[in-house]
This record gives sequence, structure tokens and C-alpha cells, in this order.
Amino acid sequence: MSPVSRRDFIVAGAAAGAGLVIGVYLPHGRKHQAGDAFSPNAYLKITPDNKVTVVVARSEMGQGVHTSLPMILAEELEADWKQIQIEQAGASTLFGDQTTGGSASVRTTWDPMRRAGAAAREMLISAAALHWGVGRASCKAENGAIVHATSSRRATYGELATKAATLPVPTDVVLKQAKDYKIVGKPLPRLDTPAKVNGSAEYGIDFRVPNMKYALLARCPVIGGKVANFDDKEAKKVEGVSYVGKLTDSSIAVVADSVWSAMEGRRVLQVTWDEGPNKDLNTAAIMQSMREAASKTGVPLYSVGDVKKVSGRRIEAAYELPFMAHAPMEPGNATAHVEGSKCEIWAPTQVPQDVRDSVATAIGLDPDNVKVNVLLMGGGFGRRLEHDYAVEAAQVSKAINGPVKVIWTREDDMRNSTYRPASYHKLSAVLDGQGWPAAFMHDLVAPSISAQKGQPGEGGVDPDLKDEAALVYSFPSAQLRYIQTETPVPLGWMRSVYALQVAFANECFIDELAAAAGKDPLAYRMHLLAKDEDIKYFDATWRTARMRGVLQMAADKAGWDKPLPAGHYHGIACFGCFSTYAAQIVELSMEQGQPRIHRVVAAVDCGQVINPNILQQQIQGGVIYGLANALRAKITIEKGRVVQGNFDDYAPLRMNEIPVVEAYFVESTEAPSGVGEPPLPPLAPAICNAMYAATKKRVRALPILG
Repeated sequence: MSPVSRRDFIVAGAAAGAGLVIGVYLPHGRKHQAGDAFSPNAYLKITPDNKVTVVVARSEMGQGVHTSLPMILAEELEADWKQIQIEQAGASTLFGDQTTGGSASVRTTWDPMRRAGAAAREMLISAAALHWGVGRASCKAENGAIVHATSSRRATYGELATKAATLPVPTDVVLKQAKDYKIVGKPLPRLDTPAKVNGSAEYGIDFRVPNMKYALLARCPVIGGKVANFDDKEAKKVEGVSYVGKLTDSSIAVVADSVWSAMEGRRVLQVTWDEGPNKDLNTAAIMQSMREAASKTGVPLYSVGDVKKVSGRRIEAAYELPFMAHAPMEPGNATAHVEGSKCEIWAPTQVPQDVRDSVATAIGLDPDNVKVNVLLMGGGFGRRLEHDYAVEAAQVSKAINGPVKVIWTREDDMRNSTYRPASYHKLSAVLDGQGWPAAFMHDLVAPSISAQKGQPGEGGVDPDLKDEAALVYSFPSAQLRYIQTETPVPLGWMRSVYALQVAFANECFIDELAAAAGKDPLAYRMHLLAKDEDIKYFDATWRTARMRGVLQMAADKAGWDKPLPAGHYHGIACFGCFSTYAAQIVELSMEQGQPRIHRVVAAVDCGQVINPNILQQQIQGGVIYGLANALRAKITIEKGRVVQGNFDDYAPLRMNEIPVVEAYFVESTEAPSGVGEPPLPPLAPAICNAMYAATKKRVRALPILG
């Protein structure tokens, strides 16, 4: 079979549907030797010894794809779940886009993996029918075997693998209905838990190859700065240091036999930096420039009615959010070995294909000669959508002509990373005589991540806003606009991206409107969602009924109408992003002027749930991550430098700060949507709304604790 480029695969797949993954791009219908594995598609391999291996094309960073994705295929395959093994795919052209981000793993592989399992099931049924000389209709798949309805004959998938491998792959298969699911929707234990508990799971930071060196890089501390000159005499005196060399215009590599020697070599390296044009850059100036930009006319994102023609009582407010760092527990690292015209990379990455392509470009190789192995991540949150650390590893390996692991320290990762953009939000509304919004306006002011990376989108609209900035309330007149600003601060996608920002501003402002109207915050939102509507926002359609349902579920589970303990207050918020509806209620008290979060009740409608246990973990993890962001996360710039450097001044939550987090979901047979990011956006506004209930003071800037 001729090779298929990534672009050709994506174009053809988009034109013809997920069935092509099964029927076209992988070899099938060829003659197999006895003992060959049955591998009818990229996702599945069954061997005669009855091992059933599901290939996972998305990266595992704690979100559970090593279990949830195999469950989808195993359901249609009618597999014995106890036999399922997993294999992590590296960079490949066989799976379409392998990016793990945008809460897309289940959403985008739901149909391909169902069809992959169903096609294999049908081939195994055909193999059994041929083997027994009976009609296909008398055979059925059941718990990892084919059984014959009118006799006691039974054959395992392993026994049928060789025969099934000789059959053509069907391109039109019947998929199961939700009522018949035996695996999907069940709280099965995660397949990756035993390895993580016994220590055999291999994260990027753990990986080793024989004769491997370690490298740390000295990077310019000023954004956009460069190396002017350096003196490596003292660095080369450090025992174990074997190489010191300029890697890029802004970095110098120190290579040694151990991490500690590389760190010491870097410490004594003498570098003079050209601080460049951003040496006076500071946060105050950046935020002021966004406030000034808010007076400009933005690019329309959503519009209904005519806000200019509405008159009445006007309410206005502005909200601000800072730059934020991803701060994963495992800092950046990658291992590389360049040998002549070939390179092998071992990386904890969310974008194996981008790693392959960027490494190839950086060291002058054909992408087909770059092999990328995907390792487990100790947190991603969007930081590993970048591939700087993998490119560095390849560059250092080429320079020293041997295998090397590049390691970033915590300070490296905090101060030389990419950051969630800071943003400014100007909102206004016109209330009618009953206090309901007759018009609602939101101007979002922020730099564009995609534009900074050379992908400006159409009409000046950052493409990420199409998933992350929707309005899901029904207003007679509404206007959402985007005003793009520029910044030299490196930007990156961080868990929930713009959705956290838009939800904070929108949901705090909705609470302000409810207070101005003298109405209960829940009742106010339910009124705005009372009419069943489909709200069109770019390519997405948001249903008010689904948002209403998830909001009511959160309220019911939290006991919104019931009395709270003395000194306790609650706040509410809801939001939709990545095709998922989410609502949260926060219960807190105020202690010495600061919020103490006691309980978070979170509800989501994400369509068909694959694994309730994993969904609960995703919601709880999202709430805890979002709580740290809301309370303390803030990156500041002074003299062109990132001020924060470690968990002392960019502090995560401590165990004693974690509230009770209750996670609920709406039972649904809708196609599954995203889960990793939607639990974050409602949290900050729910906290701030609860704080208003307690203090009658509004919080209009994050982080809450300054």
C-alpha cells in the first residue's frame, strides 16, 4: 500500500467519513500467513493467543483515554473487557489529527472507534460461519467469542484471528444502540491504574536509554532576548560536563553525565544577554493597553436583534484576568537520539505529529525519518501542545552525536513557557421594566494565541473563540465582539483557554443583573433559559433546554432553596464550551476577609457518558485545577521578565484547601462531547457570586486573592 500523507488522510477522511479509517487506509484483504495477527484497522490487533490490543492514538495525561477509548471499541467488538490490552500510538498518518486537546479525544474518536470495533466483530462472525459451514445469521459475538445459536459451538476471537484476517473489511456496519451497551456507560476500573500504583508506568521524566546524557539550557530571562556572548570555562570544569554550546540565538546547552552536573555547569556558565526590545515590558502597561483598546470597535462573534435600538436602565461593568501558567507537576522534558538521517524522540506530548514535523524542520530531516514515541505526562493542561522541549532535545542530540534527555527545571518551565493570555472584558446590559435584559453586550479584549502562532483565522477572529466564547442565554438583543490586541508575551493554549475568561465575565455580570433586578440568581438564569431555543454560534448549536436541565440538576443536588449553615453562602454559574453544558454551585464562608470553599456541586451534560468513574475524576480534577486558577494563579511581567518561578510564588492548592466536590451528569444518548475543560469555566464566577452574597462586594478581577 502506498504511503498516505497526513494532509491527504485528513482531506479524504473529511470527504468520506470515518468509515475510511477502516476500509481504505489500512491493508486488508491480503493473504496472511498462519499465526498472523488479525488487524483490520489502525485501532485493533487480535493474535491467535487471544490477546486483544486496542491502539490508543491520543495521549494519556491523567484524563483516562487509556481506558475510555478502548471501552468504545470493545463495546462494538463485543469483547471480553478482561482481555483488553492497550498500546500507545506514536506519531502516525493513520489516525488523522492526533492532538490531545480541546476536550476532543472522545468526541472525535467516538465514531471511528465504534466503527473499527463493529467491522472487526462482523469479520469474526463471518470467519466463524465459514469455519463451521453455517449461515452468518446463526452466529453472534458475545464476550470475546463467536457462538453458534443452534449448537454448543464456541470459538474465541484468538481462534478465529487467522481466518478473519483473510476477509475483506466491511465499510458499512450496523452500530449498537445505547440500550444494548454492556461496556460503555459502566464505571469500569481504569486500565492504567495498576502500573501507576506499582511504579512501572513510564513518564517522560522517567525514560532512559543506554549511554544517555542530560542537558539543561540557559535561556534568556527577558522575553525576546538573545545571547550576546558567553564564557564556558568554569562550566567545563564541572565534573561530568561534556559539552557546552550555543543552541539557538537565545539559548545555550550544557550537557553532562547527570542532571546535577548539568545544573551546576549551567549555574557557573557566564552569559551576557542582549535583552532586546522588551527589556522594559511590564504587566501594568500590558493591562492598560487592553483597557484602552476596549474603546475600539470589535469583530462580531455573535449578534441578535439590534442593541443600539434598545433603551432602558443600563448596567455596566468591566472584568480583568491575568496571564496564567500551566504549571504541570512534571516540567518539560524529552529524550532524543539523532543518528545520521534518522531521529527517534521519546516525549510526553499532546501533539506527536507536530513534534515529528517541528523536529524534522529544526534538524533538517524528512518527517518520515523522525519517529516519535509518546510517553505518559505528569500533567499537560495545554503546556504540552507546545513542542519546544522536544525540538531542543533533537538539536542537542545532533550537536553531541548521541542520545540525550533535555530537562527543564520548575523555574525554566515557569519563566520560559507560554501563557494563557491576559484579557479585559467590557460588559453592559439594558434592563426592561421588570429587570430582565432587553439587550446584552460583551466586548472581549485579548491577544490571539493562534494569530501569534501564525494562524490568524478568518476575519480577525481567533479560531478558538468558536468553541469557547458562546452565549447560551436567550436575549432579545445581544452582541458579542472580539478586540484583538498584540503582546510579545508568548501565548499558549491552557485548559479551557478563552472559555474561563468569557465565563468569568459573563456569569459574574449575569449575577450583577439579577441583583440589580432584585431577583434570585438561579431564577434569573432559569428565566433566560425558559424558552426552548437552538442558538447558533458559528458551527455550533447551543440548546437552551440542555443548559436549563444541567443548571436545574446542580441546583437540586446542592439544595439551592434549602437553608445553609450559619455564615455560609452560595453562588451559582453555568457555561457551555466544547459542546458540553456545565453548571456549578459553590458554598463558602468568609474567614478574615478571604473565602473558604466548603463545597462545590458540579453538573455536566456531555452527551453519552463512556465511564462514569472517569467523568467524576475529570470533573473533580477540573474543579480543583480551576480553584487554584481562580484563587491565586497570576503571572506578572517586570523588566521583560516573568516574576514567578516556582510553587512558592505560584502556589497550587494544599490538601486542607480542597473542598468537597460533588460531580453529577445528565443521562443522555446524545453523541459524547468534551469533558476535560468544561468543568473549569463556571467555577470562578460561582465563587465570586457567592462572595457577593456574603459581603455585598463584587470581585471583578482574578485571581481572587490578588
